[in-house]
Amino acid sequence: MIPVVGYSGKRVGVLGLGRTGLATAAALQAGGAMPVCWDDNPASRALADVEGYLVADISRPREADELDLLITSPGIPHLYPEAHKAIQAAWAAGVPVDNDIGLFFQSFARDEWNGFDRYPKVVCITGSNGKSTTSALLHHILRHAHRPSQLGGNIGKAVLSLDPAIDGEVAVIELSSYQTDLARTLQPDVAIFLNLSPDHLDRHGGVGGYFAAKKRLFTQGLPERSIIGVDEPEGQYLSNIIREGENVIEISTTRQLKGKGWSVFVRKGFLVEWRKGRQMASIDMRKMEGLPGAHNQQNACAAYAACRHLGLAPKVIEAAMASYGGLRHRCQQVGEALGVKFINNSKATNADSAGKALLAFENILWIAGGQAKAGGIEGLDFSAVKKAYLIGEAAEDFALQLGDTPHVISGTLEAAMAAAKADAAQGDTILLAPACASFDQFESFEQRGEVFEALVK
Repeated sequence: MIPVVGYSGKRVGVLGLGRTGLATAAALQAGGAMPVCWDDNPASRALADVEGYLVADISRPREADELDLLITSPGIPHLYPEAHKAIQAAWAAGVPVDNDIGLFFQSFARDEWNGFDRYPKVVCITGSNGKSTTSALLHHILRHAHRPSQLGGNIGKAVLSLDPAIDGEVAVIELSSYQTDLARTLQPDVAIFLNLSPDHLDRHGGVGGYFAAKKRLFTQGLPERSIIGVDEPEGQYLSNIIREGENVIEISTTRQLKGKGWSVFVRKGFLVEWRKGRQMASIDMRKMEGLPGAHNQQNACAAYAACRHLGLAPKVIEAAMASYGGLRHRCQQVGEALGVKFINNSKATNADSAGKALLAFENILWIAGGQAKAGGIEGLDFSAVKKAYLIGEAAEDFALQLGDTPHVISGTLEAAMAAAKADAAQGDTILLAPACASFDQFESFEQRGEVFEALVK
């Protein structure tokens, strides 16, 4: 745990008592603050009460007025479509509102670092798709290279549940737009922007607000090194406004970046590092089964660039990448039988992410559907899809958008799997890439992926 500094003896509200909220309350208490906890869910409040925390309705003006600070969990709206009433009460009382990411950056550095040979580093990863894979891959490479590393944020542990850093350690932190949007302090040593596609638009008031939330990590955080995916206009714009000397490493999977600066790109299955007008290294990614498809090549470029900044040699990075087995629910091969591969990409909760998976495989029997997002699957490339099996609320709309692509409305994941297995032939891939949220039929994308894995077995 990282004790929160600067609030000893202060009364700090904690709004939202899930994994992040409870970790925040514990870290505040460890630093001498008095957490005052609240959640709209009575069961969550009861759990906090059992843990010994003070529980009070901090949306009431009297309670809000007594706070010195309010910390809110990422899942709670703080602006659009409407700020939670406890946040509005804090604003009215003149109480600052922050999140656990802001507290982490205030509290991570400690006096004992002055005795370290190498200061610890923080690498933050954001983007619409690929954050978790990039974070997990970077963590894997660092561990393979015997570099101390911890993984947290939107993946793994809540950031305040991480251990205090040791000499030379790297904290790898995945950050969503919900987290970067509100944090009052952002101070990464290295920041990675992968890509941008429309998502969470209701929480950010449109795509401009969504991009602005992610941009804060770079324009407010002022990292010593920024790694920017430039395959979309937003990445190109971001690289331009922060570039100064070699503080930016650009990455791409769609074009060669052979300019004067530092870049990492993929060409014909080879990852290439280019710097000061010449090639510095090349890695053959064509047989790396844990990183299939162009989207994973982008993740690999980002992780490679971060590792090079941190001083790792290309051959060390290459060996670690080759041993990476993939991240669960993200284009993960979970079985093969009679020449048919089964791929769990349940994390593909939007069309852009599913579309990348459709480009990564051939002869696809595609299981898609759930709780659709704006636009559905319109505009995706279905050329590799032999047949689609549609589930959940989106099934009928997706059937219309598929046009002449063979498809059937299966309704449930179990029925879709049974039909796909019956139709499968040697060389086919049964791919779960829903292009939808899971909440119509499952508690989470993880549960959806777990059901798929169980059906495969």
